[in-house]
Amino acid sequence: MGLEFDPIDEAKRNWQQSGWPSSNAMTAATSITRAHQIILGRINDALAPFGLNFSRFEALALLHFSRAGALPLGKMGARLQVHAASVTNTIDRLEREGLVQRESHPTDGRTTLAAITDDGRLLVEEASVALGEVSFGLEGLSDVDLKGIDDSLWSLRKQAGDF
Repeated sequence: MGLEFDPIDEAKRNWQQSGWPSSNAMTAATSITRAHQIILGRINDALAPFGLNFSRFEALALLHFSRAGALPLGKMGARLQVHAASVTNTIDRLEREGLVQRESHPTDGRTTLAAITDDGRLLVEEASVALGEVSFGLEGLSDVDLKGIDDSLWSLRKQAGDF
């Protein structure tokens, strides 16, 4: 159930009345954080029928798009921009479900690869359709809105060293 007022606008008003700095930055950061919660909830709702959440979907999609269908766990962490422990937990779960399998690296015995299985490929393809149907949780926004969001956050991501 929604509120009868925008709590972020109310926070901004209180922030400004208190004389605290950067009220526009505070409201932008708070709006981004709240939007993240909304979007992730919608994405996870769309993925639930497939037994996936967003992190498991991302891992499967990354493997699906890789040339060999397999990547070292360390490279997965870098590309997914998550800690190594998160990759390990995600791959553990996907492996238990038969969606990926661990393999030895063919030339580096110290490296373990995660390889997508045929079941994993099929599931990630089906799940991608479900995500497309809800516009990745951004349903209701126009292509112009989506491009504007992406453009706005690109500078922040670049400055943070994402790429």
